[in-house]
Amino acid sequence: MSTFLVTGGAGFIGGNFVHRAVAAGHRVVNLDKLTYAGNPATLASLKDHPGHRFVQGDIGDQALVARLLREHRPDAVVNFAAESHVDRSIDSPAAFILTNVTGTLALLEATRDYWRNLPDIESGAFRFLHVSTDEVYGSLGEGRFTESTPYAPNSPYSASKAASDHLVRAFHHTYGLPTLTTNCSNNYGPYQFPEKLIPLVIQKALAHEEIPVYGDGLNVRDWLFVEDHCDAITAVLTKGRPGETYNVGGDSERTNLDVVHSICALLDQRVPASAPRETLIRFVRDRPGHDRRYAIDPSKIHSELGWTPRNDFTSGLALTIDWYLANQPWVARILDGSYRMERLGQ
Repeated sequence: MSTFLVTGGAGFIGGNFVHRAVAAGHRVVNLDKLTYAGNPATLASLKDHPGHRFVQGDIGDQALVARLLREHRPDAVVNFAAESHVDRSIDSPAAFILTNVTGTLALLEATRDYWRNLPDIESGAFRFLHVSTDEVYGSLGEGRFTESTPYAPNSPYSASKAASDHLVRAFHHTYGLPTLTTNCSNNYGPYQFPEKLIPLVIQKALAHEEIPVYGDGLNVRDWLFVEDHCDAITAVLTKGRPGETYNVGGDSERTNLDVVHSICALLDQRVPASAPRETLIRFVRDRPGHDRRYAIDPSKIHSELGWTPRNDFTSGLALTIDWYLANQPWVARILDGSYRMERLGQ
């Protein structure tokens, strides 16, 4: 049994990781600011669990982070905390710099100071794992992103994540902090906030509302089921080499339009409608700086750590749709707030 300080653990990927870590018998101290995408309902089943403690707070609050590290003596810090939606970063980039850059720096400084004071055995086993994105590499033509692909971020969001990645690398090389970084492709699955493509389309299609598709719909993403991503993070935590970066991808490239058509077809099978849901598709003005293609080469994590995704896109999407159909009250609690499935950002 290990103790983890998980930041951003009320969000989409972080929440899934927390559930799986607690189920595996680990203790989790879960620090989340509960901004618009942090959802306490994601953690409802863990409310009275002795292996989970939730703390509402900011990774930029260095004194708070230092106190939690001191009190709970975690074996690892797993950093999911981030402002993460590209559209919102176009509209309000400052918030992304504050959390993703300044906040990550404060978290690193508090963690470095904690790690320096650990006994030798504990300090040697300690890890700081930073969860990042393939968007730091920019838009892709041929081939796939590898760990040596130069960074070329094209949105304020991806630029802020690139900066945080560089800070993590610097803290390893400057201070010796045993850091690990993962850069993942597009995640999907349970508990995803419905501004993202897949849950947004599910909800629009269920409500028989128009389904917006940016531009010509031919932008390509490599899709990764969130539970597979959590397995990859666990593999990196337990077997990864400090100072290394591991790219995590699902080997599931699809155009956005293909994804939308697949969702409509699966929903038509499960919840028949008077007309095929693909008739609801409407093409809308593309967003600024919309990268044309991302694709991850996961050969390093495959060969070094033995991780491979258990789900292809077909099985993962079916599991995702079935989860949303079975958990509409979770979605309703989000939609009771300020978000109404509109396009966020410009």
